[in-house]
Amino acid sequence: MPHMHKLSTYRTAWADNGDSGSVIYASTEIVSWSNGQITLRSGGWETVTTKRKMNQAASQFALGFDVFQRNHKWFVGLPTGDVVDFQDGMTFSARKGRFAA
Repeated sequence: MPHMHKLSTYRTAWADNGDSGSVIYASTEIVSWSNGQITLRSGGWETVTTKRKMNQAASQFALGFDVFQRNHKWFVGLPTGDVVDFQDGMTFSARKGRFAA
């Protein structure tokens, strides 16, 4: 079973520059963060693996969100505690303290 808290290198690359970074899975930048904002993209591939990689990125880089599925529909638990429908290309504010100078 894959680790849920850390990204594997299989078809995955990432960069973390402290206040900005990104995770690329299978040629799609699935998670990016910069200037206190986080963006999620599935590239049209709302798969178990894409969702798992997003959650691993959130854990590994302390981004404070989670992506989950109910009745075949994706949702995002935001750093604020709110839950919203997943939208490809969605952007939201990071939790306080993540991008402190």
